Amino acid sequence: MGKIILYGLDPSPPVRAVKLTLAALELPYEFVKINLLEKEQLSEAFRKKNPQHTVPMLEDDDACIWDSHAIICYLVSKYGKDDSLYPKDLLKRAVVDQRLHFESGVVFANALRAITKNLFFFGMKVIPKELIQAVVEVYDFVETFLKGHKYIAGDHLTVADFSLISTVSSLTVYHEIDPVKYANITAWIKRLETLPYYSVNDVGNKQFIAAVKATNFTIEE
Repeated sequence: MGKIILYGLDPSPPVRAVKLTLAALELPYEFVKINLLEKEQLSEAFRKKNPQHTVPMLEDDDACIWDSHAIICYLVSKYGKDDSLYPKDLLKRAVVDQRLHFESGVVFANALRAITKNLFFFGMKVIPKELIQAVVEVYDFVETFLKGHKYIAGDHLTVADFSLISTVSSLTVYHEIDPVKYANITAWIKRLETLPYYSVNDVGNKQFIAAVKATNFTIEE
């Protein structure tokens, strides 16, 4: 196995998803912090490796891969002792892939990034009601996906859980999860919190929540 380098920052949910995968696979790696607010991702050296200049980025020997979903599937496919985290069975894999696309296109893009990017980069102070409603819709979908299942893509832990727990746990800074209305989500989170390496997400999420709260945002009434 060659040297693995992960570029990113701990508060970033997609970075945390990759860290959870690396921890689950027990893979050693070097972590290089990239400060987005200081625009370190726009350096010539970083853009040469990743023209999209996003984090996380994984460097494995001479290969550079970005987008957390691509990275976590690559890691399990290459280094996994088995395929439990990213099944080879086509139907099971399709369910995992669907959840990953849901996280990317709905949870992260429509809810988390739609709010957070405006707070940090465009000076938004009041979060519109429709953006909070997007968070609620995410909770509704996730609650439904978990109905009758222990994990987000069935009854076994997969990379889809790593991807979604990183963003769902972050969304709570904007709208708390009602344990009665969202009993499935609450049980799922508690289940993941028992993982021996869950602190990888928890530490970064606390940093994310603290940074968001420091913007002193309010929610439109």
